[in-house]
Amino acid sequence: MENIVEELQWRGLVHDIMPGTEEQLLKEMTTTYIGFDPTSDSLHIGNLVPILLLVHLDKFGHKPIALVGGATGMIGDPSGKSDERNLLDEATLDKNVAGIKRVLSRFLDFNSTAKNAPILVNNYDWMKTFTFIDFAREVGKRITVNYMMAKDSVKKRLSSDGEGMSFTEFTYQLIQGYDFYHLHKHYNCLLQMGGSDQWGNITTGTELVRRMNHEGAKAYAMTCPLITKADGSKFGKSESGNIWLDADKTSVYKFYQFWVNSTDVDAEKYIRIFTFLDKETIDALIAEHHEAPHLRVLQKRLAQELTTFVHSKVELEKAIKASTILFGNATADDLKQLDEITFLEVFEGVPQAEISRGDLENEIDIVAVLNEKTGFFKSNGEARRALTANSISVNKEKVIEDFKLSATDLINNQFVLLQSGKKNYFVVRVV
Repeated sequence: MENIVEELQWRGLVHDIMPGTEEQLLKEMTTTYIGFDPTSDSLHIGNLVPILLLVHLDKFGHKPIALVGGATGMIGDPSGKSDERNLLDEATLDKNVAGIKRVLSRFLDFNSTAKNAPILVNNYDWMKTFTFIDFAREVGKRITVNYMMAKDSVKKRLSSDGEGMSFTEFTYQLIQGYDFYHLHKHYNCLLQMGGSDQWGNITTGTELVRRMNHEGAKAYAMTCPLITKADGSKFGKSESGNIWLDADKTSVYKFYQFWVNSTDVDAEKYIRIFTFLDKETIDALIAEHHEAPHLRVLQKRLAQELTTFVHSKVELEKAIKASTILFGNATADDLKQLDEITFLEVFEGVPQAEISRGDLENEIDIVAVLNEKTGFFKSNGEARRALTANSISVNKEKVIEDFKLSATDLINNQFVLLQSGKKNYFVVRVV
């Protein structure tokens, strides 16, 4: 087997690793699992690292298991949380589990017939018939309260000024630990991976495997660091919230822009973590970026790789085209290919005005559009002078004073983009 640990280490994806893990991964195909908490019906870029880890495992010939926490999601993981999480109702949980399965299926082929084919499981399937008494006898008996309270996730909550921790959340590590035991027993799963905040839960799982299985049962653990920005702020969010992996929650254009707008320091780190580019290629890109940082070579390549991986090559090309509209030589046809959400995001913050759809039936004189209908210009005279100076464009195409606006000029049957000079934009919405 190739050395996956070595690969993950140079990428900055190893935080803690249990002794013997690297040797196990070098010895044979190793079944490994990572869990996903169904707190939403989709996944965001904060979940990209565990997804990438599963893909790396697959590429290196190991067998990845993606576990969706239908059971643990009913309780809530206290790791890294200062307050008790609100419990989700069953309908919401079912919706979230289905959404996460759909997202994961875009990155891993769960229908593959390969020996190391990825597996998708839901821990609710084996927890739903487990009675409390059976769980207390079979699982609770194996781990002491002292052991559980020594975990950082528990100690932090008990020593904070909040309301402490409920018994429900206290049992979370036992249930997650039982998942590892179950997967070990039924799938010969020997390794659990996750974020560094999961180390306590994961090591509880390795203990349960050893104590509940046959003597000498092996179980390993490895975690990756939690990704942060260079300024210490939380990774994965923009000013408007999470950056999601579903285009209906975060448009492909906005997803692409998030990576393009990375700082130089972050881009150097992210290009290793979030792409599959080899070390030689990445080192060359970083060197090229240092020579001309203003060209943002690193950020653009990062955005291209991630947008293709998460969405597709076709969607990447659309995002690039949308990104060049503000500053490039876009045409009316380019504008008309933008969907409504992307159009509004490209021109976010640009002044807007509404005109009646009825006004377009008989066409509107461009001077009236520029002044009285929208207020883009303060007077007809000012509008005419701009037209005479050839500085007015409608949907990126220059117009003269005799131009009349009609329904055929609409973008998505509802917008018109006015432009004065190179940088002054105005959006007309037809209602």
